[in-house]
Amino acid sequence: MASTGSFAPAGPPRGADLLGDHRPAADRLVRRVLRVPERKPAGERAAHRIFSFGIVLSALRCLLTYIFLPILAPLLGVAGSVGPAIGIPLAVVALSFDVMGIRRFWLADHRWRWAMSGIYLAVMALVVALLVGNLITLAR
Repeated sequence: MASTGSFAPAGPPRGADLLGDHRPAADRLVRRVLRVPERKPAGERAAHRIFSFGIVLSALRCLLTYIFLPILAPLLGVAGSVGPAIGIPLAVVALSFDVMGIRRFWLADHRWRWAMSGIYLAVMALVVALLVGNLITLAR
């Protein structure tokens, strides 16, 4: 019998790296939802930087809305509705940075992308709860 030539290396089929075929189904689903293309991973440093910024922004929003404004608003004679007026835009900005942060971890194909996504989602759930509370307060 004649040999047909070379042997293919073991592992994912050629081109699978570009298609993401080697990834678990959950990874492929999240990448599709976040619109993360299959390509060379982005830098991890940018993922860490945007994570820090998103968390700081969420913390700043909470500090302003629930610590500083309740103390400063009465002292300055400002109505209580100023909290939601500041909290709502800050919450929207914080949520958008949180989504960008999750996406950045997935773009970097960071080894902690699942854990960081969980942390982001927990923070986002708290911010959404506070946002809803602010919207209810503003509607009254």
